[in-house]
Amino acid sequence: MAKLARAVYPELLDSLPCDDPRAMQSRRDLQRVNSWMLQTKIMATMLSRHFDGTPKTILDLGSGDGALMLGVANRLAPKWQGVTVRLLDQQDILSDETRQAFGAIGWRVESVVADVFDYLSHDAATTDIISANLFLHHFENPDLARLLELAAARTTLFVACEPRRDHFSLMASSLVWVIGCNDITQWDAKTSVRAGFNNRDLSKLWPNQNDWVLDESPARPFTHCFAARQSNSAPGDTPS
Repeated sequence: MAKLARAVYPELLDSLPCDDPRAMQSRRDLQRVNSWMLQTKIMATMLSRHFDGTPKTILDLGSGDGALMLGVANRLAPKWQGVTVRLLDQQDILSDETRQAFGAIGWRVESVVADVFDYLSHDAATTDIISANLFLHHFENPDLARLLELAAARTTLFVACEPRRDHFSLMASSLVWVIGCNDITQWDAKTSVRAGFNNRDLSKLWPNQNDWVLDESPARPFTHCFAARQSNSAPGDTPS
C-alpha cells in the first residue's frame, strides 16, 4: 500500500466564529475524539518522561479552549504542583470553569491571545517546556520549520503529540460520525490525518540537531509523538 503523502488544507473549525453553534459542537466533539485517541494520557506520559523534577512554566501552543491541556494537567498534578501554564491561541475561548479547574488542582493558568509566530518572535519569555497538542499539523513544512526554530530558542524541552499519518488512522478518522461528531469534525478529522506526521518528519525540520536529543515515534492508537531536549542541558534547565 502506497504511503500517504503529507497534504495540508485549512480545517473548517478554524474558519468559524468561536460562538458559531457548529463550532461549539465541534469543540465538544474534539473532547470525545481526544479521549478515543488517549491524547491526554500520551502527552502526560511524554512530558513526565522527558522532564526531570517539576517545571515552573509550560507554554502550550494552539490550546483552543484549554480542555485538552486541563486533562494533561489533571494527570500530572499529583506530582507536579505550582505550575504556571500559558495557553496560546488566536481566540480567547478559555472558560471560567476551565480556569477554575486548573486552580483546583494547584496550577495557575494564563490565556495568551496571539499569533504563534508573533508571540514566539517578540513576546514569549523563556519557559521550561513548550508543548503542542494537535497543532503542528496545521502548518506547511516551511512555516513549521520556522515555528520549531523559534520554539527552540525559547526552551530546552519541546514536546508535541500530533495526528499519525497512515492508512489506519485515515480509516478511523472517517468513522468519527459513529461517536456523534458533526460534519465539521468529520471533515477536519480526515484533514488532520492527511496533514499529520510519521517516521522522522519532525526531526528533519528541527534546527541545530547536533545540539539536541530528539525522540520521535508513534503512540497507539492514532498519535505521533516528538520530543526535543537540548543536549548540553540537564532535564529541567531553562535557557538563559
